Amino acid sequence: MAPKYKAPRGTQDVLPEVSWRWQRVEATFRDTCRRWGYAEIRTPLFEETDLFVRGVGEGTEIVNKQMYTFEDRGGRSLTLRAEGTAPVVRATLEHNLTAQGQVQKLSYIAPIFRYERPQAGRYRQHTQLGVEAIGAPGPDIDAEVIALYHDFLDTLGLQGAVTLVSSIGCPTCRPEFSAALREFFKPKLDQLCDFCQARYETNPLRLLDCKAPADVAAREGAPSALDHLCDDCRAHFDGVKTTLDSLQVPYEIDPAIVRGLDYYTRTAFEVIHPGLGAKDVIMGGGRYDGLAEMLGGPPTPGIGFGSGLERLVLVLEPAGGTGSQPVPTPLDVYVAAASMNARQPAFNLAIQLRRAGLAAELDYTQRGLKAQMKEANRLGARLVVLIGEDELIAGKITLRDMQTGDQTSVAGAEAIPAIKKHLGESREDHP
Repeated sequence: MAPKYKAPRGTQDVLPEVSWRWQRVEATFRDTCRRWGYAEIRTPLFEETDLFVRGVGEGTEIVNKQMYTFEDRGGRSLTLRAEGTAPVVRATLEHNLTAQGQVQKLSYIAPIFRYERPQAGRYRQHTQLGVEAIGAPGPDIDAEVIALYHDFLDTLGLQGAVTLVSSIGCPTCRPEFSAALREFFKPKLDQLCDFCQARYETNPLRLLDCKAPADVAAREGAPSALDHLCDDCRAHFDGVKTTLDSLQVPYEIDPAIVRGLDYYTRTAFEVIHPGLGAKDVIMGGGRYDGLAEMLGGPPTPGIGFGSGLERLVLVLEPAGGTGSQPVPTPLDVYVAAASMNARQPAFNLAIQLRRAGLAAELDYTQRGLKAQMKEANRLGARLVVLIGEDELIAGKITLRDMQTGDQTSVAGAEAIPAIKKHLGESREDHP
C-alpha cells in the first residue's frame, strides 16, 4: 500500500476556501505600504547561517533551538529565513542602498521558518508582514511605523487591538540596567529554567522574555528599563510618545516589553489582541541602531516590525474584519452546456470571456444542466450563459440573471459585448 503523506508538523495547507482571506490581508498590507512609501523588497529564502548568529544573537532561543540549518553541497552552512530584519539589513548593506544618505523605507511579505511548538496561529513555517525604515535616527520614524500598522488594522476593520510601547535603552545605559537585573535575579537563580540560568551573565534582559511559568513568577517586581535610561534615550522615548500623541495613535506604556532578538535598542513595541488568548501578540518591533555594524557595515540606524499573517487571519474571522467576508471572489459568468454538442462552444466562450477580462467558469465533468445551475449558484455567479441545441440551431445564447431569474436571448456573435453590458447594468441595479 502506498504511504499516505501529510503536511509536516507545524505547517498547514492554505486551501482555496480560506486562501482568499490571506490575499485580502496581503493586498491591504501592500496598499498600506504603498501609501506610506514603503517599497517592497524580496530576499532569498535562505541566508548564510552566520548572518542570523551575528544579527539575532548567539545566545538567543532562535539561534540555539529554532533555526532550520543545513549544509549545502559546497559545504556552506545555510539557514532558512529565521526572521525578517537581518536579511533586509544585509541586502541594504550589500547594495549600498543608504550610501547617499537617503532613508530606505522597505516592506516585505515572506515565509519565516522556526522550530517552535505549534500553537494557535503559530507555525514552524509562518508568513510575516514587515516594514523596515533604515537610515533615520529620530523618534518621528518610530512613531510612523507604529502609525502605519494602526492604519493597516483600521483598513482591515480589526477592532480591539492594543499597542504597547517601551524603551530598552542603548549600549550607554543598558549595562546599568543589566547589573540591576543580575542583582535582582541572583537570589532566584535556582528557580529559573536552565536556559535562563545560562543567560544570567551573558544577556540578563532575556530573563524578562522567558515564557516558562516559574520564570514569569520569578521576575515579578523586576527592575524597569525605563528607570535606567540615559538622557538621550529618555529624550528619544519622550519624542516617540509626543509624536504618537500628535498622530492620535492610542498606546499604553509597558516597561515589561523585551524584544526577543539581541539587536534591539531604544524603542520597543508590541500590538496585542485579546482574540488570541494568552498568546496575544500580533505584531512586534523596535529600533535596531547597532545591527548594521554587527553585520560589518557602517553605523546605520533602523526600526521596523514583523506581524504574523496567520495570527491576523485568526483574529479577523471572529472580529468581522476584512478576513470574514462571506464570498471570496464573485464569479461573473458561468457557462452552462445543455447538451453534448454544446460543450465545445461553451468551452470556447468561457475562454473568450476570460480573455476579455471577466471571471468565467464552466463544467468539466459532463454534468447535467440542473447540476451545472446548482454549481453556478454555489460559486456565486452573477450571470449564467445557457447553450443548448435550440441555441446552437438559432446561433444564439441565453443569458440568465441569477439575482432576478430573468432570461434574455442574444446573438452568439454579440455574446461578449452583451454579457459585459448586462453585468454593467446589474452592478448599477445591485451595487
